[in-house]
Amino acid sequence: MPREPRRPETAGSEPARGRPLLARVQGPRDLDGLSPQQLDQLAAEIRSFLVQSVARTGGHLGPNLGVVELTIALHRVFHSPSDKVLFDTGHQSYVHKLLTGRQDFSRLRARGGLSGYPSRAESPHDVIENSHASTVLGWADGIAKANELRETGDHVVAVIGDGALTGGMAWEALNNIAAAKDRPLVIVVNDNERSYAPTIGGLANHLATLRTTDGYERFLARGKEMLSRTPVVGKPLYGTLHGAKKGLKDVIAPQGLFEDLGLKYIGPIDGHDVTAVESALLRAKRFGGPVIVHCLTEKGRGYQPARQDDADQFHAVGVIHPDTGLPVSTSGADWTSVFSEEMVRIGRERQDVVAITAAMMRPTGLHPFAEAFPDRVFDVGIAEQHGAVSAAGLATAGLHPVFAVYATFLNRAFDQVLMDVALHRLGVTFVLDRAGVTGSDGASHNGMWDMSILQVVPGLRLAAPRDAEQLRAQLREAVAVDDAPTVVRYSKGVVGPAVPAVGVVGGMDVLREPGSDRPDVLLVSVGALAPMCLETADLLERQGISTTVVDPRWVKPVDEALAPLAARHRVVVTVEDNSRVGGVGSAVSQALRDAGVDVPLRDFGIPPRFLDHASRKEVLAEIGLTAPDVARQVTGLVAQLDGRYGDADPPAGAPAASPDRQRESARD
Repeated sequence: MPREPRRPETAGSEPARGRPLLARVQGPRDLDGLSPQQLDQLAAEIRSFLVQSVARTGGHLGPNLGVVELTIALHRVFHSPSDKVLFDTGHQSYVHKLLTGRQDFSRLRARGGLSGYPSRAESPHDVIENSHASTVLGWADGIAKANELRETGDHVVAVIGDGALTGGMAWEALNNIAAAKDRPLVIVVNDNERSYAPTIGGLANHLATLRTTDGYERFLARGKEMLSRTPVVGKPLYGTLHGAKKGLKDVIAPQGLFEDLGLKYIGPIDGHDVTAVESALLRAKRFGGPVIVHCLTEKGRGYQPARQDDADQFHAVGVIHPDTGLPVSTSGADWTSVFSEEMVRIGRERQDVVAITAAMMRPTGLHPFAEAFPDRVFDVGIAEQHGAVSAAGLATAGLHPVFAVYATFLNRAFDQVLMDVALHRLGVTFVLDRAGVTGSDGASHNGMWDMSILQVVPGLRLAAPRDAEQLRAQLREAVAVDDAPTVVRYSKGVVGPAVPAVGVVGGMDVLREPGSDRPDVLLVSVGALAPMCLETADLLERQGISTTVVDPRWVKPVDEALAPLAARHRVVVTVEDNSRVGGVGSAVSQALRDAGVDVPLRDFGIPPRFLDHASRKEVLAEIGLTAPDVARQVTGLVAQLDGRYGDADPPAGAPAASPDRQRESARD
């Protein structure tokens, strides 16, 4: 097969003999000299490596098994990092990491190990690391424009899944990309009929048609050959047919959806045939304008347990046995399953309750509701903005929609929550999964902004359940509201033990009563951090500091009973799994000022910075959201009020702060 001339090899790039092929590949140019048979062998080695490695750590297995040959072809045709290879959303970048010299997967997604997404800190071959879907085409458009202005001659290739093409941002970008017909940009559509689960919608149906239709190019080529043999009328007749090829395409292979936008279309291509993919990419690269290369792939390719998983073909897995694909260990009920079960109960009781998901039916726990009430669940694709507006329409027509979405993804629909739902005083419930620190998926997946962003929405009510019982209760309270948006947010992972209330003040639960009539500290505990807050109160008690712990349950609006309760304490402390900037602590502070309650307040939460991937426990320790760290600072504050040691260090018996928290305090 003809190939472009290769750039000069770097010194020492000749693969060593006798080792597995994967071990010889330390960079993309090490792929250039491999034969077709070696490429097949390399693909098999990569799949084996992925299954064995990801089984030990957990991660996105299915998507990466599906893009092995595609990624090999990309790096043989394009010359990263001068050519930019961009991934949307990046969870399918494991093969890319392997081919760019990162083959230590022993701590994948763990502190100090490789990120589960592209990471600029890891490699110059990584460009985008936000891992929110449908953005890659906008990135590619901007980089291609810059290349044109700077006359670099470099290429841009964007890899986007069929699921991400359900997002509106992708089509906004396509509209702009198509406007410049001579600006080089290659778009690879990785079409596996799935995002997390089977892709739905009109675009999915269109791609399915392309998958099952023979290409018109072969038809046109045969026609040209026949007509060229016909004297006099042959060439004019072929020209007429070629001019009418748009109509022919719509009949034989309706890729007109893309070509109507002015985008050259190549495909469908077998995405597991390296030679075929290379040929298509080379044609696209030479075209000199925007080109779509449509590749058909199989999610979970080469791993039978993944292929047999109808749910999501092992989109993301925990630690599993590599031979069977079964989990190595089981854990207790998680927050998502508690919501899932309660939604089905509510659905049986109320015919007006419907559910919405943005291409995440299983991850958000809505699949049992969909199985029980198939006509009352709507998957809008990766389109959170549309989902929120559609929810407004459903509510206007007399239904009560429950939109289940990851907390980090609600950021994308803020304007719709504000102007379409809240402004119209509509009863829509947003259920935010993975709120707070999520950990292993890194900066873009921490749900640390929702309680700050939503504070500014007039009329919105926001609940943060502390345990499973409260999640069930507050979900029911939320769907009972029909004149304002409601939000229920909860953490990732296993639900902790029940945290019973010992009393009630206003609408707040009292979790711990003080040991004196004039208590020192009012500790406002938000959501799943209740056990940690009770532990903090125990540590303070050992220092002779009496503490009341309350769970406001609904953190927006601030309960009217909080201000008079705060007035009976010397210090108010808020602890939340959310950004300290504009969060619950800020709202409580404002409520106390408005009520004329002048007591010192300390707010503990997530600092305003992006957090590196690590376990949730490690991240919380790093930012000082642990009982010893909070207790140490509160002890010092109370001691200053007593005038015991001014600005000196707390006494030896006070809990010591971790070095990370000491650094964080210095920044604060």
